[in-house]
Amino acid sequence: MIVVAKLKAQEEKEATLEAALRDMVKKVASEDGTVTYTLHKSSKDPALFMFYEKYKNADALKQHSATPHFKALFATIQPMLAAPPEIEMYQELAARERS
Repeated sequence: MIVVAKLKAQEEKEATLEAALRDMVKKVASEDGTVTYTLHKSSKDPALFMFYEKYKNADALKQHSATPHFKALFATIQPMLAAPPEIEMYQELAARERS
């Protein structure tokens, strides 16, 4: 299960949003079912952030979404967002990974 989530900060709230999103990456480290949780920042738009998330299965995604830190994140960042988050889900078909 793959999730791509895009979040756009309101003007002058980019740094505060980035700090909250970076903190979330640390908190997700304790989740067994979360395989990858990577935060990205757009090269063209410093207000646009993207998470690439990979979960073992749909249950792991459900567990992630139910954690207190996930719920707290959205309560915290809601006033910083310029628009609702864009969240898309994908099924992985093929991959090549290096370590």
